[in-house]
Amino acid sequence: MSSLSAVLSARAALSDLTPLLTDCGRLCGFACCKGDEQTGMLLFPGEEALFAPCAFGRVIPAHFELAGRPAHLFVCNGTCSRENRPLACRLFPLFLHFKKDGSPRVKLDVRAKAVCPLCDYGVIGLRTEFVAAAKTAYAALMEDDECAAFLRALDEAFSL
Repeated sequence: MSSLSAVLSARAALSDLTPLLTDCGRLCGFACCKGDEQTGMLLFPGEEALFAPCAFGRVIPAHFELAGRPAHLFVCNGTCSRENRPLACRLFPLFLHFKKDGSPRVKLDVRAKAVCPLCDYGVIGLRTEFVAAAKTAYAALMEDDECAAFLRALDEAFSL
């Protein structure tokens, strides 16, 4: 499986599922959709190809590497349809953490606490179907060596 295929499978797993039954962006004024050159969403390996011609945002270099490859950020203008969002946006506010024994665990991304009021309620406050879909998405990513290395490097780099 190629990295882009893994990313597409992960995106499909989350398709129209959101953390809540309603649009959670209404709770925070769409804070997670207001990125800039420093706070764009990190793209997964190969995902930048999906946003080469994009009317609602742009891909920029992140100026660091993960798993030996240059990382890219997607900076949007604040409005897009769910089916076009980067995978990181679809997974937000969840993150894949690796325990000391190497096993993966889906948990809240501590970086999200600054912008996402859902973090106050923990994973249990999120829609069960969304959390299950995120686990499926992360499992699809882990099937690809490059995506798996990227996720491990991301977890290590941000020490969540």
